[in-house]
Amino acid sequence: MKDTRSPSLSPRIFSEKEVAKHCTKDSCWVLLGTRVYDVTGFLRMHPGGEALILRRSGKDISQELDGPPHRHSDNARRWMEQYYIGEIDRDSTDEDTETLRQRKKTTEDITEEDGSSDINKCAKVDEGKDLVDWRKPLAWQVGNLGEKYDTWVHQPVDRPIRLFESDFFEANTKTSWYMVPIVWLPLVVYLSWYCYTLLAQERTRVHFTSDFSILIHKYTFPFLFMFGMFLWSFVEYCIHRFVFHLRPPAHNYYLITLHFLLHGQHHKSPFDGSRLVFPPSLAAIVIGGFYILLTKIFPEGLGTSLFVGGLYGYVVYDMIHYYLHYGSPQKGSYLYGLKAYHVKHHFEHQRAGFGISTTFWDHPFKTVIPKQTF
Repeated sequence: MKDTRSPSLSPRIFSEKEVAKHCTKDSCWVLLGTRVYDVTGFLRMHPGGEALILRRSGKDISQELDGPPHRHSDNARRWMEQYYIGEIDRDSTDEDTETLRQRKKTTEDITEEDGSSDINKCAKVDEGKDLVDWRKPLAWQVGNLGEKYDTWVHQPVDRPIRLFESDFFEANTKTSWYMVPIVWLPLVVYLSWYCYTLLAQERTRVHFTSDFSILIHKYTFPFLFMFGMFLWSFVEYCIHRFVFHLRPPAHNYYLITLHFLLHGQHHKSPFDGSRLVFPPSLAAIVIGGFYILLTKIFPEGLGTSLFVGGLYGYVVYDMIHYYLHYGSPQKGSYLYGLKAYHVKHHFEHQRAGFGISTTFWDHPFKTVIPKQTF
């Protein structure tokens, strides 16, 4: 997102000594040339971990953005501009800085009172640059973007999104992460017990011909459960790639709107914590469909065993997805690699890297994001 501050408002001026003071998790500033950025809110989101930024607090990070080892994308640079707070005067003292601020104080106070400008990130809406009016719900605006939609939706911003005017509909698009395990794990436990006791009756058989069938023993349940999780990982990949990332026709208002509601809003605001997991009320429709399909294709004991493994896989997927956006995994761990991989999907490779809980399916389908070191 571009800097949307009013051009009439002069940037705040900081001395080197003052910038250097902001070197903790509670207040972390960095420089790009003479430009000062408050990246405190971005620390936990950074795919390379917050320690990488903290080590460079108060310093110019231009070289790190250009690489090597990793050259940051245009979206990453655009994202950075949201945290811009002012300029550094390397020749000034703290006293000089205070004098400059006093000269600007009257102008800034007047501007803030009438609401015409604010140096805080994303505070001022420039409809000519942003294409939408952020002061209004976005659901019915994005369809009008036409051929500009695909580019716009893949330029992420760090701000919450309101989809609907109605508080009721808006509330039903948001979900706290802990609602997923609260709703679905009790069902996983119950169905696991049900499947095991059903298979223990030794009446579940898979019939290949009228004369040949195989008994599904109760001791096979753990393997069926794990295979259900494996099947879910494939479903996860397919939904993410072929549904969520299906490019809507530029001339179709309704398909653009549908895409934005399903997944586009997540790419536009990837760190909106209220929309990182799927609302259980809507997920129930899809989950119910998979249950009916599996129990129609296979005998009940077998179909339900696969289903419950897949359901658990879905819970793990949603929790991993949330953690990849807000967690700080240890460098070198499996989740650290996944976090870096997923953030690159958001910021640089939107047409690749569709695996979230695992990158396994990206390999046979040739959608692997090129490996880079962070």
